[in-house]
Amino acid sequence: HRKHAPVPGSMRRRPGLAGIQQRRDHELQMRSVGEVEERRRVDVMRAQLATFRRSLEEFALKYKNDIRRDPAFRAQFHAMCSNCGVDPLASNKGFWAEILGFGDFYYELGVQIVEACLSSRAQNGGLYELRHLMAAVLRRRGGAAAPVSEDDVLRAIDRLRVLGGGWSVHQIAGRKIVRSVPVELNSDLSEVIRLAAAAEGGTSGGGGVVGCVSRAGLE
Repeated sequence: HRKHAPVPGSMRRRPGLAGIQQRRDHELQMRSVGEVEERRRVDVMRAQLATFRRSLEEFALKYKNDIRRDPAFRAQFHAMCSNCGVDPLASNKGFWAEILGFGDFYYELGVQIVEACLSSRAQNGGLYELRHLMAAVLRRRGGAAAPVSEDDVLRAIDRLRVLGGGWSVHQIAGRKIVRSVPVELNSDLSEVIRLAAAAEGGTSGGGGVVGCVSRAGLE
């Protein structure tokens, strides 16, 4: 039998080269398919969100009087808006401001909160317990004004953040404390507030004065 001459190594086809190229082509194809599917999902989500927002606007038109009058109903409406990615308080103009008057309502409430905090700053140092702040705001609003809830007050305070000055709400010793001054609520100050709250409740640390903390109570 005739023997074939060996093929030089440089002339041999490298094993697996075609397979590598096929795998690369397949990965590119799958990546392209994945991008198309992702775009399709995003388009579907946008369409659903647009439908939700239209339904929310129709709901607001139908129940606008209840939303204005009933604080609990208004809080539920805000929760619905949040779930749909809608912020009715984002602007004083546009659909929500015209239909519900939210811009004027929360602006007025914010002014009353600021006035109440400023008038009491000498007594509380700019740290006002939320329930006391609400009582002060309700007194300022009078009986003829639309009722407000804790949710309304918290939303108005959140809008006051743009003013600077440290506006925020903190949970300390089971109580919500509204801060209206740029002071850091570190562990020491939080402990003082906790002791003052305990003194107000008639336990200990106040040295016999309601809502105050004695030096002995801090030691």
